[in-house]
Amino acid sequence: MSPELVRLFDGSEPRPLAGGAWLFHPGDPVRRMHLVTEGTVALSRVTGTGAPVTLQRARAGQVLAEASAYAAVYHCGACAVAPTMMRALPVARFLARLAQDPELAQAWAAHLAYAVQAARLLAEIRTLRTVAERLDAWLGEDGSLPPKGAWQQVAAELGVTREALYRELARRREHRRLGEPHR
Repeated sequence: MSPELVRLFDGSEPRPLAGGAWLFHPGDPVRRMHLVTEGTVALSRVTGTGAPVTLQRARAGQVLAEASAYAAVYHCGACAVAPTMMRALPVARFLARLAQDPELAQAWAAHLAYAVQAARLLAEIRTLRTVAERLDAWLGEDGSLPPKGAWQQVAAELGVTREALYRELARRREHRRLGEPHR
């Protein structure tokens, strides 16, 4: 995130969140905007069939649930993937800062445009037919897998079961061991 946008959170309160702890649930009123300064928070929703879908993995330097600045209630839930530290700013103050500073408002608009592009990419990845294709596309954008304990979040982002992801990763390890390409 740009240094200008980090300024939005100047004077905001630090807020620790234990790994596995929920910051908010769907239907909770939106009261604050959150900037992740350490750790990772997963923004997720459960589909009508009960399948969890990860919509965002906010890491250090990222704003969580950007669109919530313009909503009365959260449409998703946010849970810390690991111990996390955030900065929290009341929504009214966040929006007032944008209204008072056109340069900051422009930086926020650019950031939102980037967030839409990232969401569209993730939606595109989820249309791919196989776990291997989805993982290849995701790795092509993100670069590398997170530590083993966070692979379940990757599965949720890809829209596959964790078992399917684990099988694909095991298949790739076996191909690497044998010196074969992973396809």
